[in-house]
Amino acid sequence: MGLPQEKAHYTVENYMQWPDEIRCELIGGEIWDMSPAPSINHQVLVSSLHVEIALLLREQEKLGGGRGMPPCQVMESPVDVVLGFDTVVQPDLIVVCDTAKLANGKNVQGAPDLVVEVLSPSTAAKDKRQKKALYERAKVPQYLIADPVSFYAELFTLNNDSYGTPQILGAEDKLALLLTPGQDKTLHELFGWPLPHQPASA
Repeated sequence: MGLPQEKAHYTVENYMQWPDEIRCELIGGEIWDMSPAPSINHQVLVSSLHVEIALLLREQEKLGGGRGMPPCQVMESPVDVVLGFDTVVQPDLIVVCDTAKLANGKNVQGAPDLVVEVLSPSTAAKDKRQKKALYERAKVPQYLIADPVSFYAELFTLNNDSYGTPQILGAEDKLALLLTPGQDKTLHELFGWPLPHQPASA
């Protein structure tokens, strides 16, 4: 089944009535078709980060570092994240620490604490433009964009309601997330990305 017939402006109510086989996102009332199944490199990156974050969050809870809050939930796509009356997205990976946002058992209502999007040729422009602006407006504390082909990542951290200039990370850099301050692995260690070539020894 194809996408719904063109309409001036769709809402979350419209979106929730569409059949499950329709894979799309809704941003500002506009339909964005989802790309075909992601590549293996894409899925390996998402899975690796999911495992690493989940383990670190579990260790924080064991050590009493959970800020007195319930454990955060780490989830991979597809999961609907509702960010307005006309906006529903399915990020590649999210972390949600406010259980009230999961209360309906169907979708996430409000901004996650972390959003991760892994770039693919068909979604790169949307992830860098529309989704970056959307997550900034929704006040997502951190937004990570990872490129599994060019081996780099951009980490946006909210400051005074603005992301500003992202931190550009290469394979040799550590991924410093607000939710997991104990994480000290490099992107090379996390994802197996190749390190830059070292100068030849004399």
